[in-house]
Amino acid sequence: MAMTALVDRLNGMCDAVPFHVGWYLEDLRTGARADRHGHVVVPSASTRKIAILMAALAEVQAGRLALDQPVTITSKHQDTTSGVFQHLRPGFTITFRDCLVLMIIVSDNTCTGTVADMVGLDRVNALCRAIGMVGTTHRHGTPPKGLPPDHGVEAVNATTPGDVGLLLGLILEGADDPAAAARLGSTPEHCRLALEILSWQKLRTRLPSLLPERTRVAHKTGTGSGGRRCYNDAGIVYRGDRPLFILSAYTDRVLAELPDGTPGFAAAAGLIGRMARAAYDALGP
Repeated sequence: MAMTALVDRLNGMCDAVPFHVGWYLEDLRTGARADRHGHVVVPSASTRKIAILMAALAEVQAGRLALDQPVTITSKHQDTTSGVFQHLRPGFTITFRDCLVLMIIVSDNTCTGTVADMVGLDRVNALCRAIGMVGTTHRHGTPPKGLPPDHGVEAVNATTPGDVGLLLGLILEGADDPAAAARLGSTPEHCRLALEILSWQKLRTRLPSLLPERTRVAHKTGTGSGGRRCYNDAGIVYRGDRPLFILSAYTDRVLAELPDGTPGFAAAAGLIGRMARAAYDALGP
């Protein structure tokens, strides 16, 4: 009954905004699942980096890469607006592990492009297909520039709310279950590292924004600019140390400004925050 009422409330929130909203929700206590447009393919923006993280850790497990290996940051991927390394002089070296951390916690695209080159998008896509992320395609290491406002989803990195919910659930399961971790080409240790990195997220204006202070949320945001604006967030929300629910929320074709004057990014972020709070209240304690 709690899930039914929650779904009605979430859909009511989404019906009230003048842009596309898709979401996937899983109650981690009961296993109950629900979605709205959960299998509709939309721009993934930087939520794609969860899959890149897991593909990178699979490469570490396979022995082709190492967390402590040095990585030199060049100017190749510095033409970006996301993250901090765009502002630094190229030629410095950090560890591969630190590249992964910055790719997630500040969505650094210089690190993302570097990691994508090292891992290979073919391997990222193969991992996604292997675990059943059938609506997900990684086409670009860093976001393409100069796309027309009416570009199709096939021009960018794309996913579905359900796909990302599936991935998050498998990472969480893999943290305790070697068989689940093996489906990701990984180990429980690496799955726990992934959850830890995701919980260090510094961009907290969406899923965590209305939750109690210091609520643990292992999540990744995504923002698509230009004519086809999207503001996404996907993660695992905890109550104390216990994972409570998975929520992946995707908006698409958000207006720069809503008819009432609200900036589109603020409307999308506020909606995702309200959705997370509604789920937190309905599915706990």
